[in-house]
Amino acid sequence: METESEPYVRLATLRQLHQVVAELNTARSLADTLQTVADGAITGLGYELAAVNLVRPDGDLVVAAVAGSAGAEALMAGRVGSRTSWDRRLSMGERWGDLCFIPHTEGWVLDDDDVPQWHTAGPAPRFPDEWHPMDRLFAPMYTAANGGGELLGVISVDRPRNGRRPGPWGQEALQMYAFQSAIAISNARLRANMQRALVRLEREQQALRASEESFRQAFEYAPSGMAVAEMGGDQHGRLLRTNDALCRLLGRPASGMRRYSFSDLVHPEDIGTLLRTSAEGGRAELRLARRDGTYVWVSLRNSVVADTTDGPRFLLTHVEDIEERKRHELQLAHRASHDSLTGLPNSAELRARLGARLCSRPPGSMADAYASSGVIHTDPRDAHGFRPDGKEPFDGLDGFEGGLPAPFDHHVHLVAPADGPADDGSKGLAVLFCDLDGFKSINDRFGHNTGDAVLIEVARRLTSGVRDGDTVARLGGDEFVVLADGLGTADAEDLAVRLRNAIIPPIRVEGRAVRVGASFGIGWASCGMTAEEVLESADQRMYVEKRSRSKANRRAAG
Repeated sequence: METESEPYVRLATLRQLHQVVAELNTARSLADTLQTVADGAITGLGYELAAVNLVRPDGDLVVAAVAGSAGAEALMAGRVGSRTSWDRRLSMGERWGDLCFIPHTEGWVLDDDDVPQWHTAGPAPRFPDEWHPMDRLFAPMYTAANGGGELLGVISVDRPRNGRRPGPWGQEALQMYAFQSAIAISNARLRANMQRALVRLEREQQALRASEESFRQAFEYAPSGMAVAEMGGDQHGRLLRTNDALCRLLGRPASGMRRYSFSDLVHPEDIGTLLRTSAEGGRAELRLARRDGTYVWVSLRNSVVADTTDGPRFLLTHVEDIEERKRHELQLAHRASHDSLTGLPNSAELRARLGARLCSRPPGSMADAYASSGVIHTDPRDAHGFRPDGKEPFDGLDGFEGGLPAPFDHHVHLVAPADGPADDGSKGLAVLFCDLDGFKSINDRFGHNTGDAVLIEVARRLTSGVRDGDTVARLGGDEFVVLADGLGTADAEDLAVRLRNAIIPPIRVEGRAVRVGASFGIGWASCGMTAEEVLESADQRMYVEKRSRSKANRRAAG
């Protein structure tokens, strides 16, 4: 029996305890550490059987290691006991510090619970401190000393070699060993987690390197153009990287491309389209400048990529050459809106252009609306263009409700010049309706090929006789229409005379000379009219002019 008068026993036990604790800290894995804990209870503390029950993530305890008996190991290893049953055990019996001792007189109630256990038969105790085969001794392992912290597991021991229940020194040694075992298990778990994290990190790095290489190859060898640009900051939009396909498309070296952004290369008419294109998932069709000064139609598709999880973001742009498709689309659009014979805008295109200049509000409606409101409109703005009531400039009409249009709606309203012999100096959009005289006889006498050649030449002469911004359209048959903006009455009449004189000279077709005349009617586009009404007005004036010229010719012949 241990007594304080036996220091050599305590010293020997302390040495053994020191040795097994040292072995705990040299185990290479969590499994090795758990088995070392079980073995240490046998070799260092003098028990014949020991088991380590480890708390699982779900709270139940699994027998993770057994030492001292192959039969016990085969029966218990890997089996699970519920947390409820273990809490019941640790709350029973006698408390020896952190240890829990359940004598055989109380432990019989635990024989049928779900905690794995191993007991051997033996004789009844002959003296009070003799170990009984059904006695149970548990050493809980906590993350902090003196039973504090989280429960990591329980060391269960059986059959001391001296056949006696441990005394104060043996109890203290087992309690110290349980705490050191908890530290070793925590360290082993930490090492295992670190190893798993390192393995996972290495795998992620390998996957990242593989992904980067895959992206590099896909980027560099993509058949269509690709570019990486900066996002945010002073250098927003600057090209950082371009692939060979984009460099070939634009005829620029990769080193030179890094000096630009797409806004530097886009066609001036397409800059608004580029600015309206969103960074994430944005698409746009626009023109980019080649090195030789020409432009190529491309389709841009944007996406945002990040260098790392929290790193800077970049703009990845896919650039597809759509020059052929755009050329085909423009050809189709041109065919739909232009006459196939003369190349002039056709009837539909003429009406579209004319309708775009007209609105439904007739001339004078704005002034009438102001007058009928009873509101005297002066300009209350100060020298800087702001009003004293805080409203922005060009607020519209104060005092009107119900949707009266604002006076500043960015639409240039068309008003016809005054009708009369005197020119009052006002300007408008003149609509010259032209009908060829004598064309039908040429068509009937010489055939449609000659008639077509005449129409082509007339179209050329009309186009040559107008300004760049004017429109010459073929309405159909031998009828043409000219739209000329900014003309007064006298200007429109002079233009009609010049165009008539340009048409009259002979037209040579297949070695013969043919002549056609032309009758012009001058109409004026005015808001409040439809395109059909404007054309009908010019057409009527043309027939009036044609009849008057016919009467004059008959009088001259008579």
